[in-house]
Amino acid sequence: MTDKAAGAFRTIGELAAELGVPQHILRYWETRFPELRPLQRAGNRRYYRPADVALAHRINRLLNEEGYTIKGVQKLLAAGDAGEPAPAAPEPETPPESPVAAPATPVPGLFAELRAIRDDLARALAEDRAFFA
Repeated sequence: MTDKAAGAFRTIGELAAELGVPQHILRYWETRFPELRPLQRAGNRRYYRPADVALAHRINRLLNEEGYTIKGVQKLLAAGDAGEPAPAAPEPETPPESPVAAPATPVPGLFAELRAIRDDLARALAEDRAFFA
Protein backbone atom coordinates (compact mmCIF):
# COMPACT_ATOMS: atom_id res chain seq x y z
CA MET A 1 0.00 0.00 0.00
CA THR A 2 1.23 3.48 -0.75
CA ASP A 3 1.52 6.34 1.73
CA LYS A 4 -1.50 8.07 0.20
CA ALA A 5 -4.72 8.65 2.07
CA ALA A 6 -7.48 6.10 1.61
CA GLY A 7 -9.58 8.51 -0.48
CA ALA A 8 -6.73 9.61 -2.76
CA PHE A 9 -6.68 8.77 -6.45
CA ARG A 10 -4.15 6.13 -7.55
CA THR A 11 -2.14 6.05 -10.76
CA ILE A 12 -2.04 2.85 -12.75
CA GLY A 13 1.50 2.18 -11.52
CA GLU A 14 0.50 2.59 -7.87
CA LEU A 15 -2.55 0.37 -8.23
CA ALA A 16 -0.62 -2.28 -10.17
CA ALA A 17 2.03 -2.37 -7.43
CA GLU A 18 -0.66 -2.53 -4.75
CA LEU A 19 -2.34 -5.51 -6.45
CA GLY A 20 0.89 -7.19 -7.53
CA VAL A 21 -0.12 -7.32 -11.21
CA PRO A 22 1.46 -5.68 -14.28
CA GLN A 23 -0.05 -2.44 -15.57
CA HIS A 24 -1.16 -4.07 -18.83
CA ILE A 25 -3.41 -6.40 -16.82
CA LEU A 26 -5.27 -3.40 -15.39
CA ARG A 27 -5.67 -1.98 -18.91
CA TYR A 28 -7.00 -5.38 -20.05
CA TRP A 29 -9.47 -5.49 -17.15
CA GLU A 30 -10.77 -2.09 -18.25
CA THR A 31 -11.70 -3.65 -21.62
CA ARG A 32 -13.45 -6.61 -19.99
CA PHE A 33 -15.19 -4.94 -17.05
CA PRO A 34 -17.12 -1.79 -18.05
CA GLU A 35 -17.61 -1.01 -14.34
CA LEU A 36 -13.87 -0.32 -14.05
CA ARG A 37 -13.50 3.17 -15.55
CA PRO A 38 -10.69 5.31 -14.16
CA LEU A 39 -10.43 8.99 -14.98
CA GLN A 40 -8.21 9.58 -17.99
CA ARG A 41 -6.34 12.84 -18.33
CA ALA A 42 -4.13 14.21 -21.09
CA GLY A 43 -1.99 11.53 -22.65
CA ASN A 44 -4.41 8.85 -21.38
CA ARG A 45 -2.92 8.99 -17.88
CA ARG A 46 -5.22 6.97 -15.65
CA TYR A 47 -6.33 7.98 -12.17
CA TYR A 48 -8.26 5.37 -10.21
CA ARG A 49 -10.88 6.66 -7.78
CA PRO A 50 -11.34 4.87 -4.42
CA ALA A 51 -14.35 2.99 -5.86
CA ASP A 52 -12.23 1.89 -8.84
CA VAL A 53 -9.48 0.74 -6.46
CA ALA A 54 -11.99 -1.30 -4.45
CA LEU A 55 -13.40 -2.83 -7.64
CA ALA A 56 -9.90 -3.69 -8.91
CA HIS A 57 -9.16 -5.39 -5.57
CA ARG A 58 -12.41 -7.36 -5.87
CA ILE A 59 -11.66 -8.39 -9.47
CA ASN A 60 -8.12 -9.41 -8.49
CA ARG A 61 -9.41 -11.47 -5.56
CA LEU A 62 -12.01 -13.24 -7.67
CA LEU A 63 -9.63 -13.98 -10.54
CA ASN A 64 -6.38 -14.75 -8.74
CA GLU A 65 -7.44 -16.05 -5.33
CA GLU A 66 -10.86 -17.62 -5.84
CA GLY A 67 -10.17 -18.99 -9.33
CA TYR A 68 -12.99 -17.37 -11.27
CA THR A 69 -12.72 -16.89 -15.02
CA ILE A 70 -13.16 -13.52 -16.71
CA LYS A 71 -16.68 -14.55 -17.77
CA GLY A 72 -17.45 -15.71 -14.24
CA VAL A 73 -16.40 -12.39 -12.74
CA GLN A 74 -18.38 -10.52 -15.42
CA LYS A 75 -21.48 -12.47 -14.41
CA LEU A 76 -20.88 -11.80 -10.72
CA LEU A 77 -20.42 -8.08 -11.32
CA ALA A 78 -23.51 -7.96 -13.53
CA ALA A 79 -25.49 -9.70 -10.78
CA GLY A 80 -24.12 -7.24 -8.23
CA ASP A 81 -22.89 -9.83 -5.72
CA ALA A 82 -19.13 -9.81 -6.31
CA GLY A 83 -18.48 -8.08 -3.01
CA GLU A 84 -19.88 -10.88 -0.91
CA PRO A 85 -17.89 -14.07 -0.47
CA ALA A 86 -19.75 -17.25 -1.27
CA PRO A 87 -21.03 -19.14 1.77
CA ALA A 88 -18.88 -22.13 2.73
CA ALA A 89 -21.80 -24.53 3.02
CA PRO A 90 -25.55 -24.16 2.57
CA GLU A 91 -27.57 -23.66 5.71
CA PRO A 92 -29.59 -26.71 6.76
CA GLU A 93 -33.22 -26.34 5.85
CA THR A 94 -35.67 -25.90 8.68
CA PRO A 95 -39.39 -26.28 8.18
CA PRO A 96 -41.13 -22.94 7.87
CA GLU A 97 -43.17 -21.87 10.83
CA SER A 98 -46.86 -21.61 10.32
CA PRO A 99 -47.96 -17.95 10.37
CA VAL A 100 -51.04 -18.98 12.37
CA ALA A 101 -49.22 -21.19 14.87
CA ALA A 102 -48.00 -18.51 17.26
CA PRO A 103 -49.41 -14.98 17.20
CA ALA A 104 -46.81 -12.26 17.53
CA THR A 105 -46.86 -10.26 20.71
CA PRO A 106 -47.97 -6.73 19.82
CA VAL A 107 -45.71 -3.90 20.83
CA PRO A 108 -47.72 -1.25 22.69
CA GLY A 109 -48.21 1.86 20.60
CA LEU A 110 -46.43 0.44 17.55
CA PHE A 111 -49.39 0.77 15.19
CA ALA A 112 -50.09 4.33 16.32
CA GLU A 113 -46.44 5.26 15.77
CA LEU A 114 -46.42 3.65 12.31
CA ARG A 115 -49.62 5.46 11.35
CA ALA A 116 -48.10 8.78 12.48
CA ILE A 117 -45.01 8.11 10.35
CA ARG A 118 -47.21 7.19 7.37
CA ASP A 119 -49.21 10.40 7.78
CA ASP A 120 -46.03 12.49 8.03
CA LEU A 121 -44.67 10.91 4.86
CA ALA A 122 -47.94 11.44 3.00
CA ARG A 123 -48.01 15.10 4.09
CA ALA A 124 -44.38 15.61 2.98
CA LEU A 125 -45.08 13.96 -0.36
CA ALA A 126 -48.12 16.19 -0.92
CA GLU A 127 -46.04 19.29 -0.10
CA ASP A 128 -43.33 18.19 -2.56
CA ARG A 129 -45.91 17.60 -5.28
CA ALA A 130 -47.41 21.02 -4.68
CA PHE A 131 -43.98 22.66 -4.71
CA PHE A 132 -42.90 21.08 -8.00
CA ALA A 133 -46.27 21.44 -9.73
